[in-house]
Amino acid sequence: MTLILGVDGGGSKTRAVVTDTEGNILGEGRAGCGNHQMNGIDAALAEIRAACEQAVRAAGAEPDVIAAVCYGLAGADRDADFAVLRPALATLPYRNWDVVCDTMTGLRTGSPDGVGVVLVCGSGTNAAGRNARGETVQTGGFGYLYGDAAGGSHMAELTFRAAVRSWELREIPSRLTRDVPAWFGFGTMEQLVNDLLDRAIDQVPPDLTLVLHRAADAGDELAIRLLADTGHELGLAAASVILRLGGPAAFGERPIPVVLTGSVLQKGRNPHLLGALEKTLRDKTGAPFQLVMPEIEPVFGAVLLAMDRLGLPVPPDAAARWSSAPAP
Repeated sequence: MTLILGVDGGGSKTRAVVTDTEGNILGEGRAGCGNHQMNGIDAALAEIRAACEQAVRAAGAEPDVIAAVCYGLAGADRDADFAVLRPALATLPYRNWDVVCDTMTGLRTGSPDGVGVVLVCGSGTNAAGRNARGETVQTGGFGYLYGDAAGGSHMAELTFRAAVRSWELREIPSRLTRDVPAWFGFGTMEQLVNDLLDRAIDQVPPDLTLVLHRAADAGDELAIRLLADTGHELGLAAASVILRLGGPAAFGERPIPVVLTGSVLQKGRNPHLLGALEKTLRDKTGAPFQLVMPEIEPVFGAVLLAMDRLGLPVPPDAAARWSSAPAP
């Protein structure tokens, strides 16, 4: 039996899955942070090793029978990262493996051949793509100083800032002046602002984006504008990827899959954000494209890339079965 191992290593958790060529899930493993940029390569490797060992053991297999492995890792962004990751991963007991940025596993969850664009908007943001020639590029992923202007953490800060400005009459009236202090457990913006200043707080939790979405759903003009601005930024990132990879023609004749990943996109699904994203991408590139919201977890993108590595066809019903697999 041919066995495949897919690994999704992120900042909070690492997940590994073993399947056969029919896509049957035979074993799973879970561990902690697999991003070497956060805790160092030794700690990240230990978590990746643990998740893999759990999955292989649960499948009743040994490492030497795993036909192919794909490690999809957060933090695998630049040549300097791969120079750290490849020697470390080579110490694991798997003979046929590859490592890619987790953007590529995200892309593969929504593109049948791995060609297209992926937009990430979770706590942070990132964009990447692969054209028909197999060339890849990444736009963003390194924070506000390096050009990013989306992601849950950034949106939460904008939400709080907009509430302060509206309260002080520097912005249009908004229900955020009620909803934001209520989310923190305060009755007024004045109470909230004084409490945070007294405690020298200069950051707010990314979950504050939930307040932004709810206000927009209720028709709040300021909240709608903030979400549309985020959509515009994501559209610019997607357009950047397409243009840097040679323009629409470099992706083939079909509409370009633009795969949307991360909690802000996959759970939020705000029409103002998505509408602005589509308009910006259309205006900037003129490219035919299709927004794709994956139904499977990123770890299965790693499984698919490992199957691609072996030249295996993907079972037609695999995605349907994987979409019903319990999320971590």
